[in-house]
Amino acid sequence: MTITTKRTAIWIITLVFACLLIASPALSETAKAPYKIGGIFAVTGPSSMLGDPEKKSMELAIEQINAAGGIDGHLLEAVIYDTEGDPSKAVMGASKLISKDNVMAIIGPSLTPTTLAVMPMVQKAQIPFISCAAGNKIVQPIDPWVFKTAQSDISAVAAIYDTLKAKNIKKISIITVANAFGESGKEQLEAQAAAYGLTIASAETFGATDTDMTAQLTKIRQDKPEAIVCWGTNPGPAVLAKNIQQLGLNIPLYQSHGVASPKFIELAGSAADGVMLPTGKILVTDLLPDTDPQKKALAAYAADYKKKFDTPVSGFGGYAYDAVNILAGAMKGADGDKEKIRAGIENTKNHVGISGVFNFSPTDHNGLGQDAFVMVKIVNGKWELLK
Repeated sequence: MTITTKRTAIWIITLVFACLLIASPALSETAKAPYKIGGIFAVTGPSSMLGDPEKKSMELAIEQINAAGGIDGHLLEAVIYDTEGDPSKAVMGASKLISKDNVMAIIGPSLTPTTLAVMPMVQKAQIPFISCAAGNKIVQPIDPWVFKTAQSDISAVAAIYDTLKAKNIKKISIITVANAFGESGKEQLEAQAAAYGLTIASAETFGATDTDMTAQLTKIRQDKPEAIVCWGTNPGPAVLAKNIQQLGLNIPLYQSHGVASPKFIELAGSAADGVMLPTGKILVTDLLPDTDPQKKALAAYAADYKKKFDTPVSGFGGYAYDAVNILAGAMKGADGDKEKIRAGIENTKNHVGISGVFNFSPTDHNGLGQDAFVMVKIVNGKWELLK
């Protein structure tokens, strides 16, 4: 290498280095810190059929938002803890998210009991909180900081009772799980019965981890109901369906939206056939008319989820997917201000989501109506629209 060549090379290196020195401050000035979003889900444990797709859906939504540029130039960063469906672990996770991770908002938990356990903490911290659980007590009475994306127990009961009325059924028995979700469902089943001309012949309960319910079903059989309504989340409702089959009870079985996932069919096996329940539309996307306002969003979500995780979607994952996207919309222009974000969620209108079309307000922190549900029947292990 000649002296001239060496000098030229040194000059080029010096020039590049000088440009980097000049550009570095500018880059550091324009780089924006990520917005941290917390998640607490029952990723493992008995309720993992809820929490695992919720965790995955939160990650998918954040990945899509970041690919589109994030929020006002800030990328989103997920910090997720596993509650295992345990209220004490949910509280521990929420505590870490608030005091250690300094998240801007929290999504989850997966269950009504875990949500109710966490609520006092988020209310005190005044942090936007969107639950993925269904119990009415989450948003009734209204708290400014607490929202949920799962469809309401009130609407789920109404959907079931509309079907019973159409079939001219007058006498039913109910069996509900002995936790906050079951209590909320029982409350609505009893409160709405008279308006539909229904008599509740018997009301039984079961434990969330019970493996046999023949004793309760023996009592129910003596009351000779025209239908049985079960309110719970898996695995209990699948056990009930199997016990009904084993006892040879020829009584129609209606389940709550708490079992609206392929996992129920897997757990119940052939006993799932004939079961009817209200569900969000994700399970029957292909059966919806093209005019349905959700169909395009449902199809895109299902395709993206399957491509990323190589597994079919469930309605439960949609709760978290909706929560992230509603939160992201509220975060735009808020500059990280939690009160502005909270107000943005509360003023969300006509958000076409996976669980329905959301219209929040100061008096409605769920934002969904009965049209978020369709009634389905399981036939040969597949979902069919109930007509």
